[in-house]
Amino acid sequence: MILHCVFLRFKSAVQAQEKQEIFEALAGLKEKIDGILDVTFGPNTSPEGLHGGFLDGFIVRFESVEARDAYLPHSDHIAVAERLVALLDGGLSGLLVFDMAV
Repeated sequence: MILHCVFLRFKSAVQAQEKQEIFEALAGLKEKIDGILDVTFGPNTSPEGLHGGFLDGFIVRFESVEARDAYLPHSDHIAVAERLVALLDGGLSGLLVFDMAV
């Protein structure tokens, strides 16, 4: 199983409704792309203060490395990813991806 952890630094002008819409679009990928077990999202709740400005995030749980690898170039993923990056502070620099095999 692969945990695809994505940490986000949204532009300050992005409203809660816009965040919710993009997170729902990401969650909707489960119905379109094989191998996604679930998608969870939300704000950083760590009390440590070590977030580096990444205040929101999501995790996609894949059944396998192959499922993750098929997701990355999938047209539905690309469409949502492009919408997401447009909302981030600094574009791609407002994003941190960490994949872990568990």
